[in-house]
Amino acid sequence: MDLFHTRPIGRTTVQVPRLGLGTAPLGGWPHPITDEEARATVRHAWDAGIRLFDTAPLYGHGIAEVNLGAALRDRPRDEYTLSTKVGRVLEPGPPGETIFHNTPELSSVFDFSAAGARRSLAESLERLGLDRVDICLIHDPDDYHEQALTEVYPVLADLRAQGSIGAIGVGMNYSEPLARFAAEADFDCVLLAGRYTLLEQDSMDELLPLIQEKGMSVIAGGVYNSGLLIDPTPGAMYNYAPAPEHVLVKAGAIRDVCAGFDVPIRAAALQFTLAHPAIATAVVGARTPAEVDDNLAMAALPIPPELWTALKERDLMRPDAPVPD
Repeated sequence: MDLFHTRPIGRTTVQVPRLGLGTAPLGGWPHPITDEEARATVRHAWDAGIRLFDTAPLYGHGIAEVNLGAALRDRPRDEYTLSTKVGRVLEPGPPGETIFHNTPELSSVFDFSAAGARRSLAESLERLGLDRVDICLIHDPDDYHEQALTEVYPVLADLRAQGSIGAIGVGMNYSEPLARFAAEADFDCVLLAGRYTLLEQDSMDELLPLIQEKGMSVIAGGVYNSGLLIDPTPGAMYNYAPAPEHVLVKAGAIRDVCAGFDVPIRAAALQFTLAHPAIATAVVGARTPAEVDDNLAMAALPIPPELWTALKERDLMRPDAPVPD
């Protein structure tokens, strides 16, 4: 697999490589991280050839955007693709309940108004130190479907028409509402987090066929299901919380099949997700340069075709799921 071969996002001119860097870990999830560690990780990703970076105001309540922007400050702007998100604004005050560590004294507040979208994007550009982003996504509008469509979408569509943004989309953790968004507006892409993985493929029922039918693209996030498909042992995280027992059992069974072929489960997880034709790219988080290197190594590791057959024979993945060549 050529990880640096690019594909377009939808029918736009925005190009993305097969593997990008997700920056939630640079905001202090699931463990604290220093600014220098975060910036060193981004610089190392650049040196390793990665040219796609996905971020959001939520990640570290602005910290991930600040560190990403600082690390990319002297890099040629036309040589990389950057996506961020709208739908939350940062307000002064205690961070409140959050999964991120060592956040500044800012709380993350949902705001799916038109003014909120403009403010969110403007503040992201300020933190990043940039004058534009390539992809802008509506972030987690689970309970704000109508407002996101009637207020945020027109703002982003207008910016796209002006050429200020190259591509627009929606990013969520669930496939069913993403399918509604894809059907109801002219988006270029969706970011699907954790719902097309080696562990679960229900998005094949509706979302992924619709994406292909409409000529859109999927940016895959959460390919390791919050870490479960890295090390499925008791206490492993799934959907940002400890994995339920039945989920842990299934992930453990997948791991055991992979081990029989001497393949780390995380290699199978990453390559499986990228094999679906609707998926343009996967953004995978990393906290250290070593984790960047591991992601690249896992994406390139040879995997025998018999592994996929064994998983299907044991009913551990859908029989109709595409697998790597």
